[in-house]
Amino acid sequence: MTVTLDDICRAAERIRGVAERTPLQPAWGLVPADTLWLKCENLQRTGSFKLRGAYNAVASLSADERQRGVITYSSGNHGQAVAAAAHLLDAPAVIVMPEDAIPVKVENTRAWGAEVVFAGHTSLDRQERAEQLAAAHGYSVIPPFDDPRIIAGQGTVGLEIVDQLPNVEVVVVQVGGGGLISGVATAVKALRPQVEVIGVEPAGAADAQQSLHEGRVVTLERIQTVADGLRTSRVGTLNFETIRQHVDRIVTVEEQAILDAVALLALRSHLVAEPSGAVAPAAVLSGAVQVGERKVAAVISGGNIAPDRLEACIAAAR
Repeated sequence: MTVTLDDICRAAERIRGVAERTPLQPAWGLVPADTLWLKCENLQRTGSFKLRGAYNAVASLSADERQRGVITYSSGNHGQAVAAAAHLLDAPAVIVMPEDAIPVKVENTRAWGAEVVFAGHTSLDRQERAEQLAAAHGYSVIPPFDDPRIIAGQGTVGLEIVDQLPNVEVVVVQVGGGGLISGVATAVKALRPQVEVIGVEPAGAADAQQSLHEGRVVTLERIQTVADGLRTSRVGTLNFETIRQHVDRIVTVEEQAILDAVALLALRSHLVAEPSGAVAPAAVLSGAVQVGERKVAAVISGGNIAPDRLEACIAAAR
C-alpha cells in the first residue's frame, strides 16, 4: 500500500494533541547563521519521533483489537512509543526488546505499563518472538517501520518542517528501518518537489544505501554502530520502495562524527540527543552533506540517552 499525502494529513489529525508539534530551531553555534535548522523530535513526550507512528497505528485499530492488546519489537524508542500509545488508548501492550537493550529505554517502556520480553540481539530475533506471541495470544502487531500507518504517522514530521520553514531546500533524515524517512520524503516531495531529501546511515549499518545501489533490499549479516536505534539489518519492503521513489540519496557517517554531534548538540545547542538521534545533524556537521548557502533542516530523531552514556559521548568527542 502506497502512503499518500492525504494519509499523512489524516494521521496529523489523529495524533493532534498527543504528539507534540516540535520546534524547528536554528542550529546556533554549530554552523553559519541561516543555514541549518534542527527538528527537535527529542522533545516528544516519549523522547523520540516514534510516538507519531505508534499512536496513529494503535488508534487505527478497532476497539476489539485494542482490548486484546498490541505487541511490537523494538530496540527501545518504538517500544516506548507503542507502550505510551497503548496506555493512552487503554490497550494492553507487550514489547519485545533485545537482551542488550539500553536500560533507560527498558525502564521508560515499563513506566508506561507495558510488559517487556527480551529476545536475542537482532531485529529479526525480536520480530520472530513478537510474531510467535501474537499468534499465541491474539495481539495486534504494531511493526516499527514497515507499515503504512507507521509511515503516515512519521510523515507528519515532514508536514511540520515544510510549514515551519517554507523555503527549506534540503531535508536530512536518519535511516534505520526506513519509516521516518519514508514518511518525511513522501510529505516533503508532495508539498515541495524541488527539495532535496537526503538519508543518513552509520557507516557500520548502511543497509539502505547498499539496497539503493543494488536495486533490492539487502540484509546485512553484521552491524556495528553506537547508534543503537539504527541497528536494523534491513530496510522495510514498503520503506525501500518509497525511498527509491522519493529520496534523492543516502550518505553515511562514521562513529566519531556521531559522537562529535552528540557532544556539540549538548554543549553548543543545549539539546540532548542520543547517538541515533544525532546521525542526521552529524552528516551536516561532518561535511558528509555540504550545506553551502542552502537552507537545511536536519532531524534530531530522539534523545533517550542515559546520563553516563551522554557523558561518555562528550568525553569521546574530539
